[in-house]
Amino acid sequence: MALVVICGQPCSGKSKAALCLVEALRESESKQVRVIDEACFHLDRNQSYANMPSEKNLRGVLRSEVDRSVSKDSIIIVDSLNNIKGYRYELWCLARASGIRYCVVYCDVEETHCRKWNEERREKGEANYDDSIFEDLVRRFEKPDRRNRWDSPLFELWPHRDATEKSSAAILDAVSYLTKMVDSKTRDVKILQPTIATQTSRFSNANSLYELDKATQEVANAIAEAQSNALGGPLNGISVGKDLPKINISRSVGLPELRRMRRSFIKLTGQTSLSGPAPPSDADSAKRMFIDYLNRELGSS
Repeated sequence: MALVVICGQPCSGKSKAALCLVEALRESESKQVRVIDEACFHLDRNQSYANMPSEKNLRGVLRSEVDRSVSKDSIIIVDSLNNIKGYRYELWCLARASGIRYCVVYCDVEETHCRKWNEERREKGEANYDDSIFEDLVRRFEKPDRRNRWDSPLFELWPHRDATEKSSAAILDAVSYLTKMVDSKTRDVKILQPTIATQTSRFSNANSLYELDKATQEVANAIAEAQSNALGGPLNGISVGKDLPKINISRSVGLPELRRMRRSFIKLTGQTSLSGPAPPSDADSAKRMFIDYLNRELGSS
């Protein structure tokens, strides 16, 4: 039925927000509600974030459990840092593959408050972060942006200012969004629709698709900027990066056409991956493929 991603700095009140959301959903007589977090797997937070391999393993464990659990009969809440936007994109892809609702609940707390709460937990003998790990996580946190589809809709809480309760405005708004009945006239609730690729391959290539989306946008931006500087003249030898082929376009390409070609390339790549190799998993490979595609379609040959 839905996937909810709890997001925030370490010690920002995420678990309290998840608990309040669960209570509010159950009071609304929602279907099965389940929280997936590190505690489900008896994982120590300091060990899990001690280094990048351990952190990557943690995300993989949580992601796999989400993949097994999402369905149209339950609401899954992911209670973790979810601090990397690429990872939130992967979770969004899971929701899209299942054809369910998706939202992000963000605990917006200043670093000083998070640091104070972490110290208070340590004094009480409660689970806390080592100082070095805490500072590293704070530094690398990527704040959600409602303009990104994988961060939208975004419901914001301010636990340091207003105590988080099941009656908090953001909690009630999230419950309304997650439980509202929809029909053909509904406009304020979005149920994600699976693509051809996600219907068959589910989520195995979500990270590759994220890299593909990001890389092709960078190429498109480079073309748009070059065209602006060229004042409509032919574009030859546009460089996007070291060791990448040049972009050679024989005519001016409007932004609508460029966007259409980018969508077509991403769709084509996703469809090809169903019976062939996976989409490129790194930015340079994705850029190289998209540049070759553009040069074939728009080049002077």
